[in-house]
Amino acid sequence: MYEPLLEVNHLKKYFPVTKGLLNRTVGQVKAVDDISIRIQPGETFGLVGESGSGKSTVGRTILRLTDKTAGQIKFKGVDIHTLAPVEMRKLRPQMQLIFQDPYSSLNPRVRVGDAIGEALLDHGLCTRSEVRGLVLEALEACGLSTYHIDRFPHEFSGGQRQRIGIARALILNPGLIIADEPVSALDVSIQAQIINLFSKLQQSKGLTYLFISHDLSVVEHLCSRIGVMYLGSMMETASRDELFKHPLHPYTKALLSAVPVPIPKLKRERIVLRGDIPSPANPPSGCKFHTRCPFAEEICRAEIPLFRDAGSEHFVACHLV
Repeated sequence: MYEPLLEVNHLKKYFPVTKGLLNRTVGQVKAVDDISIRIQPGETFGLVGESGSGKSTVGRTILRLTDKTAGQIKFKGVDIHTLAPVEMRKLRPQMQLIFQDPYSSLNPRVRVGDAIGEALLDHGLCTRSEVRGLVLEALEACGLSTYHIDRFPHEFSGGQRQRIGIARALILNPGLIIADEPVSALDVSIQAQIINLFSKLQQSKGLTYLFISHDLSVVEHLCSRIGVMYLGSMMETASRDELFKHPLHPYTKALLSAVPVPIPKLKRERIVLRGDIPSPANPPSGCKFHTRCPFAEEICRAEIPLFRDAGSEHFVACHLV
């Protein structure tokens, strides 16, 4: 086993809740509550869960776009939260983010070529005379034409804009790409094209992805390992095949039951969760999922389950397993 490219140990990110004229802190929103992840070079790790489970906050904290509350994040063996601003700036080209909304992530007044090549010049990775050729290579690698380089974002479709976002991250030759719901705003047919592009680029350039999504059918096609989050905590992690064939946590089973079946005859029992996801400012005691779990017992309400290995590198946090 190689040394992980990314190692996240017991990561916590809490946001203060303030009140009154003096902005006194009266509570905390536990957006990420004790998450651990290992991602090997060339691997795609999928992070799934409902909206509000803390997936995007994990990605932004890993990139140090927001400071952690506790825990450790190592990239290539270096704890990034110990780096000085100058050192962190040198590291940023190696860790790139692809946004959910491809249009709002692009400046409507900046031509596509300038938007893609801006970071190269900003970090001094090439000269101004070299940047246009590198931008054209990135556009071609992402399935766009050379004449697109001088156009503005409003002249492109949603799928083309997402390709531009991918090219902007790809041009820096990053070691890690965090894709935050990169296909959720696209039509289904375009989603398939973008997923195939992610796969093609990974094979040709040896990329490593942290792929954040709420859609398990998308994650199944792209990811080699999957982690399931609920209310800021990790419920289950396993390889893709193991998770889809033998899900252990009731929450994972409920998510999988909602995935459409391509063959109508292969019916799957639908598990409908009662109630809404609780507030991260006031999470339930014990297992956070017990308020919606149809199998919850008294121990689930009283004790936080340990995140333990159930065999075959299949980890789960559940008293019932």
